[in-house]
Amino acid sequence: MNVLVFGASGATGREVVKHALDRGHSIVAFVRDPNKFDIKHANLALMVGDVTEYASVEQAVAGRDAIASALGSGNSLRSNPALTNGVQNIVRAMDHAGVRRLVYLSMLGVGDSGRQLGFVDRYIVVPLLLRNVAADHAREEAFIRQSTLDWVIVRPSRLTNGPYTGRYRSGEDIRERRPSSSIPRADVADFMVRQFADDRYLHGTPAVLS
Repeated sequence: MNVLVFGASGATGREVVKHALDRGHSIVAFVRDPNKFDIKHANLALMVGDVTEYASVEQAVAGRDAIASALGSGNSLRSNPALTNGVQNIVRAMDHAGVRRLVYLSMLGVGDSGRQLGFVDRYIVVPLLLRNVAADHAREEAFIRQSTLDWVIVRPSRLTNGPYTGRYRSGEDIRERRPSSSIPRADVADFMVRQFADDRYLHGTPAVLS
């Protein structure tokens, strides 16, 4: 498949690119700063642009088979309206170009998924530390849900830079097994890449947990 990855230079976005390439997909990595992206591959192209500029997004989206969004605010705990604007641009550009499949990286704790969190994450981490990030994701999810796209919203627990294990759980009713849990970005990326052509969670919000 011809896949476009937004947020490709971020920690999770890089893993999505790597796993997609390993599965034989042709990838276009959309980045704002090419100096922060050093992956090289015969089936990888780089596109420099700003997700907040609609014309740039529209040009990148045209002709793709699927879109992955791994946009994030890094280590910042602040709200980032620019990212919300970027997600809206992606959805509008996809609709205009007739590109259907969107795999969007959110987080566990958004919307009704709070019930799937362990005690510490449910009552301390998400509502106190990550409330602004969760609120941004909630707004972005709402915009995606209102679209006519073939979307999958992926909600992992806390992300780490640990190695790929391939041992993870996914589902809309699964729960954290501990008061607070985490999962390697590489495992989440593997799950996201599988959603490019898998309809099991179409229009769903699966959690991804260790």
